Amino acid sequence: MNDIIRAVPEQAGASPEAVPAGEADLWELLRAEARRAVAGDALLKVYIDLSLLRHDGFVAALGALLARKLAERFLPAERLADLAVEAMADDPGIVAATVADLIATRTRDPAAESYLSTFLYYKGFHALQAHRLGHWLWRRGRRDIARLLQSRVSEVFAVDIHPAVPAGRGVFIDHATGVVVGETAVIGNDVSMLHGVTLGGTGKERGDRHPKVRDGVLISVGAKVLGNIEVGRGAKIAAGSVVLKDVPPCATVAGVPARIVGWCSDEVPALAMDQSLPERKD
Repeated sequence: MNDIIRAVPEQAGASPEAVPAGEADLWELLRAEARRAVAGDALLKVYIDLSLLRHDGFVAALGALLARKLAERFLPAERLADLAVEAMADDPGIVAATVADLIATRTRDPAAESYLSTFLYYKGFHALQAHRLGHWLWRRGRRDIARLLQSRVSEVFAVDIHPAVPAGRGVFIDHATGVVVGETAVIGNDVSMLHGVTLGGTGKERGDRHPKVRDGVLISVGAKVLGNIEVGRGAKIAAGSVVLKDVPPCATVAGVPARIVGWCSDEVPALAMDQSLPERKD
């Protein structure tokens, strides 16, 4: 790999490693990790060959992986894989966002030991990439198949993101179970959210009724952000909070209902992944 741009932050018990600069670099890294995994445990050979080594590139491997996980009787894996490859060929931005998402998951989750394990086993990553396919379908007017795919993703991964929702690059959904994102929500670049997060409506409105989450925001476990409100750039929402009003950029909010309890201690909370709150000064 010749084109390394930065280093992964050191995690507990691990030494820093280079971050792939793009799709080709990531693909070579995935293949190298796959060969090492197969050499270390022959039981993995068939699965890793099917998932990665037999494919000629990142796009084909990802399309096949998602198709195999989401296929059912009336959604054949072959057709789904072809659809995924078609979407990524039509919109190269999907591939760039997917690469950024994979790097984000690997570098922000201390449990992610390799790019290979992240690619193969992290359902938050899988759900988000399937959503990107659904959003591509939605934007092209193929709304019925987009809704069918959304339903299937919800069944398989327990993540329910409306296909109308635009999502930026470098998004990390940790654990992912129970994440719900409504139709008119917006997810910016470099956002991190954990399981049980809801970006929902208040239940009394129609039209534009869901949150707009700007770049670099961290939304912690079980937080509920409700209504057509804005969560400003670099804000942090504490675990279990219920957010009903705009959150200023760089603010930390907590509670039910949420209120401001502090301001940025990290330049980009979503990258730092620090879910602690400022100490109270009584």
